Amino acid sequence: MTRTREVAIFVRRGDEFLVLHRSPENDAYWHVVAGGVEEGESFAAAAARELSEETGLAVELLRLGRPFRYGVVEVDCYLADAPAGWEPELDWEHDDYRWCTAAEGAAMLHWPEPADVLRGFA
Repeated sequence: MTRTREVAIFVRRGDEFLVLHRSPENDAYWHVVAGGVEEGESFAAAAARELSEETGLAVELLRLGRPFRYGVVEVDCYLADAPAGWEPELDWEHDDYRWCTAAEGAAMLHWPEPADVLRGFA
């Protein structure tokens, strides 16, 4: 069985966290910045790429050390601190976003595993 590798990036701006709404073509649910690790790519490189592609943000990332798995998918988690006043430039995958407290964001997220990681910031 082949394991799939993905990243989840938690974007923090002050005391708020970014949650993204995936567009209807992409199942229409709330999530954090996330995506797959491409062949030959490290988790860290994938996290930086996904963050830039999905939001336009390019900052240093901190590995959270809170990896998780669901099924055959292995996910490594990162934190990105956005500058004050920064707003994301959404890509085609997303149609809305919100800044929330960790608890509010966790309650909105579709998948329980990233919601648990986000609750850890509350």
